[in-house]
Amino acid sequence: MNTKDIKTNDEVTIDAAGRSFGRVATEAAETLRGKNSPDFVKNRIMGKKVVIENASSVRITTRNKTVNKVYVKYSGYPGGKKEETLKKLIERRGAGEAFRRAVYGMLPNNKLRPKLMNRLKIFE
Repeated sequence: MNTKDIKTNDEVTIDAAGRSFGRVATEAAETLRGKNSPDFVKNRIMGKKVVIENASSVRITTRNKTVNKVYVKYSGYPGGKKEETLKKLIERRGAGEAFRRAVYGMLPNNKLRPKLMNRLKIFE
């Protein structure tokens, strides 16, 4: 945990200003899941609520990450493949959506994932 992080009994606030994008997302996913607590059980929600502040002032470390990172959707129809770069996603939806997608991909693909995502709040 960073010294700028504020902990309460049921909520952890992460200040993303000047920190690496992936490190903040990893810390958020780990705290949501509860992996950093000694009484971790993988089939229950053990973690705390997470609030990420100053998401728009996060540091993206790699020079070409905003251009090379591509989010792909496919509708299932011929020609239905849609691609969007990280740069365009941030312009269109903000840095909060990029954090949301990063943390979503780090959580397990089971019935707990939507419940864990409801415990994540992101502020620009």
